[in-house]
Amino acid sequence: MATKVVIIGGGFGGISVAKQLSSSEFEVTLIDKTNHHLFQPLLYQVATAALSPGDIAIPIRAIFSKRKNLNVILGEVTDIQKDAQQVQLKDGELIPFDYLILAPGSQYNYFGNDDWKSHAPGLKSLGDALQIRERILLSLEKAERLKDASKRAPYLTYVIIGGGPTGVETAGSIAEIAKRNMMRDFKNIKKDETRIVLVEAAQNVLNGYPDELSDVAKNDLEKMGVQVLLNTPVKDITDEGVQLEDQFIETPNVIWAAGTAASPLLQCLGEDLDKAGRVKVQADLSISDNPNIFVIGDAAYFEDKDNNPLPGVAPVALQQGKYVGELINDEQKGKARSNFKYLDKGMMATIGRAKAIANIRGIKVSGFIAWLMWGFIHIFFLIGFRNRFRVFAEWIWHYLTFKRGVRLITERKKED
Repeated sequence: MATKVVIIGGGFGGISVAKQLSSSEFEVTLIDKTNHHLFQPLLYQVATAALSPGDIAIPIRAIFSKRKNLNVILGEVTDIQKDAQQVQLKDGELIPFDYLILAPGSQYNYFGNDDWKSHAPGLKSLGDALQIRERILLSLEKAERLKDASKRAPYLTYVIIGGGPTGVETAGSIAEIAKRNMMRDFKNIKKDETRIVLVEAAQNVLNGYPDELSDVAKNDLEKMGVQVLLNTPVKDITDEGVQLEDQFIETPNVIWAAGTAASPLLQCLGEDLDKAGRVKVQADLSISDNPNIFVIGDAAYFEDKDNNPLPGVAPVALQQGKYVGELINDEQKGKARSNFKYLDKGMMATIGRAKAIANIRGIKVSGFIAWLMWGFIHIFFLIGFRNRFRVFAEWIWHYLTFKRGVRLITERKKED
């Protein structure tokens, strides 16, 4: 009888596990709330009209179309019954398992201010990206119709909250839109009317990067016209704008990129969680009271050799997924478990056209070379030849022409 393996989440970690379990001795079930695998690192480019949704997403069924031992379920897991070794879906269906891998990803953390979410959407899904894209485009359309520059100002103001990679990349991308790319298509808007503000509560953008690279990123953003506010916590967010300690910024264009929290589903495990809700896993990524339940990716709290928690980034999820898949394969062959070890290959972030930073095992790179490295690595991790080719072609087009092609408004919101 085949060993039943249930994977919750079709992100980098879940897909990585599933790819390792191709043997017919496993009956694999992959469950996700959406029908597609999403390349989240490029989600901001959908939000800023650089790429189409189909460029960074692929149906999960298409990835595993040739796998006879794998079943994909479009559904939401609402409960995990450890003793009975089964998970329950929202519709009540129960799915048994011998091994369970939780890779549900994360969600944005509004630090107890959940009402801010409607005013400042985050970037975790294609729906989020499209909502932000349409807000930006609608604001430009509204500004174009207003003759009074003071009345145009709020619609030409963009506030990004959070100075991590997503916040920095989004701010740089919006700056390129506002200062160069789209202004040629609007007759009444001047590029110097736009205002892009990046708000960060800490003393640096890109915390976790070396200070010199953080400074490079900040300087590049400022040269692109982004106002960077450090040591500036947000007090409130409303329909009218953002309240900071010493000023109120009037705008309907607010994007949240300040922090993440793990999936609430993890609470069903009854395990010790960190402040972000991640499960504190064992050395083999399993939970404390069941060696056949694993937690990986954004959902796992795991410390490296220097006792620092691993970040919630794609390389971590990919390596953990591959490790768990190989562990299950080996265990079926009677081999003993080994501990998970993360190989840090470095980290990088892009700021704008020909502007990026990278820290590759202590080697610090910035500028055009780092931007090329960032581009090639991201294209390499995209799933499917079609996606890689399309993204590469779009980037070359943008670089040569400064034009962004995906500027469609598909769902008009009701006028105020």
